[in-house]
Amino acid sequence: MRILVTGASGFVGSLLVGHLLSEGHAVRALGRDPARVSAALQETSPDDATEVEVFRGDALSGDGLARALAHVDVAYYLIHSMERGLPARGSFAEREELAARSFAAASARADVARIVYLGGPLPRDRAASPHLASREAVARILLEAVPASVALRASIVIGARSRSFRLLVRLVERLPVLALPAWRSFRTQPIDERDVIELLTAAATATAVAGHSLDVGGPDVLTYEEMISRIAELMLVRRAVLGLGVNMTPIAARVVAAIAAEDPELIVALMESLQGDLLMSDDHAAKLLGVELHSFDSAVEHALRMWEQSEPLAAR
Repeated sequence: MRILVTGASGFVGSLLVGHLLSEGHAVRALGRDPARVSAALQETSPDDATEVEVFRGDALSGDGLARALAHVDVAYYLIHSMERGLPARGSFAEREELAARSFAAASARADVARIVYLGGPLPRDRAASPHLASREAVARILLEAVPASVALRASIVIGARSRSFRLLVRLVERLPVLALPAWRSFRTQPIDERDVIELLTAAATATAVAGHSLDVGGPDVLTYEEMISRIAELMLVRRAVLGLGVNMTPIAARVVAAIAAEDPELIVALMESLQGDLLMSDDHAAKLLGVELHSFDSAVEHALRMWEQSEPLAAR
């Protein structure tokens, strides 16, 4: 099968490319900076990097999409408009919609059979935050343009290059006392990067999921406080937790961004989503796609092991 992976320089995309190649697919990668894409693939799949066709393209402008999508059977849409280095063209939601519509239209014109998208979860009991609402709007745009497409909705992905996971690790590393806002008691279902890659790969060909948006999450339901505490334990460090009674998102997000050396815009958007539980509505996706899920502890141990292969952890 001929497959195009957008966002191939990113955390999930670069891992997915190697896995798709191991499954025997012919893989193309799309990025604004081909050199950055090639470097990411060389890091994650050095033995296979030369087998990938790398195309220059930009979903926001539409440049290069027609050439990259020509004769493609399945396209993965792993573009996130909060990635570093993107040109500032309007708000996050405006960039998300523009890029999605551009890519969806180009895919429809190229007769792509399926787009596979990785988005974020939706709350069950309240309106979605602007960030999560925008991610869901992208899913609708893609599925309307190519009806056999599949959208997977994941919460925190646990992996060595996951920005959400790295944020939590940096907080554990750099704060002797973890002052956690009121969102510490909300629950979610973090998922192992290995499971996400398996689910995405299976979603390219599984007929049972065509046209659907599916929640994907790990088997463990954890509060954010439990998650951070378990990460500290698995890093073999002791951290006291100080619970705060309020969220103070605008201030707390910028403090966290400074501590973790992250983009404040991203952290504000993520923390605005922490207004309650973010849980899967069901566990159908893993069953439909035939993926056996790893536990949270297994996911963290794997991520820390992969992290230390390229970068020491100061807390160790």
